[in-house]
Amino acid sequence: MRRNGWIAMGCAVLGVCAVCVGDVEAQLPPVPAGATSVAQGLFGPRGLKFGPDGSLYVATSGAGPWTTATCSSVPGGPYFGAATPSGSATILKIDSHGNVTTLASGFSSTFNPPTGSALGVADLAFLNGELYAVTAGGGCGHGNPSQPNMVTKVDTTTGQWTMVADMSAAVAATPAANVDAGDFQPDGDFYSLIAVRGKLYTVEPNHGQVWSVTKKGDVEMVTDISLLEGHIVPTAAVNSDGGLLVSNLGEFPITPNASHLLALRPGCGDGTGYAVLNCGPGTLNVASSSEPGLTTVVSMAWGPDGLLYVLELSDAAGFPNPGAGKVVRVRNGAAEDVVTGLSVPTGMTFGPDGSLYVSNWGAAPAPIGQILRYSVQ
Repeated sequence: MRRNGWIAMGCAVLGVCAVCVGDVEAQLPPVPAGATSVAQGLFGPRGLKFGPDGSLYVATSGAGPWTTATCSSVPGGPYFGAATPSGSATILKIDSHGNVTTLASGFSSTFNPPTGSALGVADLAFLNGELYAVTAGGGCGHGNPSQPNMVTKVDTTTGQWTMVADMSAAVAATPAANVDAGDFQPDGDFYSLIAVRGKLYTVEPNHGQVWSVTKKGDVEMVTDISLLEGHIVPTAAVNSDGGLLVSNLGEFPITPNASHLLALRPGCGDGTGYAVLNCGPGTLNVASSSEPGLTTVVSMAWGPDGLLYVLELSDAAGFPNPGAGKVVRVRNGAAEDVVTGLSVPTGMTFGPDGSLYVSNWGAAPAPIGQILRYSVQ
């Protein structure tokens, strides 16, 4: 039966914990060959971005304890929530000297016992020099009824944050065309966040939608990828030619080289698959699709060389395996290996030094997460 193996996000990048690394003890894993350790011993490092101050900011899933049971019937549950300062999801700050501090906390975190996996802050982005975060552990469906999934603005000096947009309410108000009924999360499982052309864009894998959020909190569903592509579990986005490039995790068991690279462009096009009446001012449509040899994509970034770099959770057939994660570079329409030997990585970004920074062991259930630096020139 083809359905996502990562029940914790419905289409999530975390259920791998129980599939293949559930017995990993809380001891620091070795640093992979070719990498330099920036930080180790983290709980679920996810998306990461450099700020204008040169510091690296890292989203985490939270450490628990999780005590509040889910308040609704959710496929793949139960989910248990946590929003206390000690157990909540956090945003870490790593300064230029390598000092790691907790910048912000109090974000909802959720734990799914069947998979042994957690969700919290999913990703970060800087818009006009200001830090924003998108969460994936909030809402009733995740056992956190008092705090929805949201986009928040975070003060990088004080760590105080405020909700800009209620994303749980947004996905509830705008259902996707195609969802997996046995793998459905009503609050969504937001994964990536980027800042483009004065807006924030976030990809929601479980429903297969891309959303835009303004600084004022205006929310719009700009692409329902599920309408044309079905339940392909989109995860990552980058800016591209007035629109976006989006890629996907795909369903499990893993089929190598089957992830899509979708070009999303503004406007209604010829209406194929998208009724003209549904095209709003910010609509992005699937203009083209290609398969350059990508597998289980969880992050993308443009490199200093102008080429697209793609982070893959695991490139082996079947289910994710530690050591099978990698970074590939898309050149002339085909993927080539750049970094190999990663273990369930979850995010990456390029730094001001031109190096590539990766969240490794980001989908592991123990405090063994790493931030690694690679030179890819």
